[in-house]
Amino acid sequence: MLDVGCGTGRWSAALAQRGGRVWGVDPSAEMVSRARERGVNAKLGPAEKLPFKEGWFERALLALVIHVFADRRPAFRELSRVLALDGRAGIVTFGHRHFDRYYLAPYFPSLAQIDLERFPAADELTAELAGAGFEARWVELVQKETLFRERVIDRIRGRFISTLQLLDDAEFVEGLARAERELPECVDTELHWLVGDAVRAPL
Repeated sequence: MLDVGCGTGRWSAALAQRGGRVWGVDPSAEMVSRARERGVNAKLGPAEKLPFKEGWFERALLALVIHVFADRRPAFRELSRVLALDGRAGIVTFGHRHFDRYYLAPYFPSLAQIDLERFPAADELTAELAGAGFEARWVELVQKETLFRERVIDRIRGRFISTLQLLDDAEFVEGLARAERELPECVDTELHWLVGDAVRAPL
């Protein structure tokens, strides 16, 4: 199995614990180092130029990474190259309905638009994957969770999602102050996941 954009190796380690023979790859040397500290076999490299042989893997995972690829089309072609025929890739991202309903959207007006531009819709992904020799199908899943106010505030202060790091400082400061004033003690959240199964088909 290949974990593309493995980060600190959390998913790679979990897959290995379930019996998979897993390699992780990430473009950040720091992330690769942290993944190796977890015991993950990790290599340094971008999704657009994977450092593995052709047809090497049976399965791949791309969990919350496609929105940060420099260019998805060559990344998907590389994924096709390193997967065996009939190999499968599991792709996890957010569906577009997630952003308008995201619990932080009322506090940061630019948040939803930034992410709508970063995260591709299912039909766009299907076309891009088809160009790389994949047949893809998608399901939408809703994850509900209740968070305590102080935890949410701490997460915002740490800019725990990359979109918060893309806001200008004035919007971030104003949104944080508003959240500190207005957030209830318990915050009900919904995450709208888009989960894909992409099968490498004969070209």
